[in-house]
Amino acid sequence: MANVDFSRIQNLGLAQQEQVKDATKESDLGQGDFLKLMVTELNNQDPLEPMDNGDFLGQIAQFSTVTGIEGLQTSFSDFASSLSSDQALQASSLIGRSVFAPLSEGLLTEGGSIEGELTLPTSSGDVLVKITDASGQLISSIPLGTQEAGPLQFKWDGTKANGERAPAGSYLVDAQALIDGQNFELDTNLLAEVDSVTLASLGKGLQLNLKDLGSVSFSDVSRIQ
Repeated sequence: MANVDFSRIQNLGLAQQEQVKDATKESDLGQGDFLKLMVTELNNQDPLEPMDNGDFLGQIAQFSTVTGIEGLQTSFSDFASSLSSDQALQASSLIGRSVFAPLSEGLLTEGGSIEGELTLPTSSGDVLVKITDASGQLISSIPLGTQEAGPLQFKWDGTKANGERAPAGSYLVDAQALIDGQNFELDTNLLAEVDSVTLASLGKGLQLNLKDLGSVSFSDVSRIQ
C-alpha cells in the first residue's frame, strides 16, 4: 500500500474543519448559560404575574430539542468527515495503479497500448472501435465483428493503419455497434493510471486525477487493474 501523506489530507480541508468546529463551540450557548438565564428570568419575574410552570417546562423542552438536533448534526458531520478521511486513505493506495474509467480519450505511452471495455445492450452484427488523433484524423480501426450482449474488451497496440507505430500521446476512442441495421455510439471505459487523489467537498466524493487525462469520480471507476 502506498505511503499516505497526511499533510496532503490536511491541505484538503480536514484540519480547517476542526478549526471551524472549535470556533462554533465558542459561539454556542451552552446548557449552563441557558440555566443561568432561566434563573435570572425567575428572579426578575413579575410577582403579580409569575411564570407559568408550563411555559417554564416548554422553554426547557425547546432548549433540549435544539441541543439534541445540534448534537445530532455535529455527530453526522464528524461521521461524514471520518468517512471522507477513511476513503481518502483507501484511495491513496490507488496512486500508481490503473483503473477502468468512463473516458473517450486514452493515453498511448512509448511501446504501450490503449486498453478499454464497453458494454453491448444487445447482440450486434458488427462492433467497431475507431482511434483518431486530436485533429480528428482516423489513425486505426479495431473490428470486433459479431458480438453477444454484455461486456466486451478491446486493445489498440499503437499501430497505425499503414503499419507504422503511432507517436506517444492522447488519442480519441470511438466505439460503434450495428444493431437492427442502425449504428449506435457506445460509451467506453478506458484503462488509465492514477496520478493523485483529491478529497473534494462533502457530497462530491473522491476525485482520481489520471495521468494526462484529467480527473474522474472514484464512484465512476468500473474496475481496478
